[in-house]
Amino acid sequence: MIKNVIKNICLIGFALIGPITLPAGGIQRDLNKYNTLNNSKEIILNSNCSLYTFPKINAKKLLVLDTGSSLSVLQKWVVKENDTWARVELLTNQFIEHPNRTKRGWIKI
Repeated sequence: MIKNVIKNICLIGFALIGPITLPAGGIQRDLNKYNTLNNSKEIILNSNCSLYTFPKINAKKLLVLDTGSSLSVLQKWVVKENDTWARVELLTNQFIEHPNRTKRGWIKI
């Protein structure tokens, strides 16, 4: 009886706390060995790039970002060794330029 109660408490505890650290899609790998963005928080695009809904090539494209767009990096995500993505937010004045425009999404690095 007590053994089952302890087992259930542990199971519920993990179910409530465990997923907090996991983004959708699975376990995040250690990104310290990947210095793709050199730990910067802001980037400026040097070519046109698509903004996706989630970190997969077959995901829905939200919009195409122009060369010179400023982005704030919110999160880095490695799907495979050669497949790195960044969750970004557009750095624009949303009240002047398109107030209903999508501001956040994923780009492939």
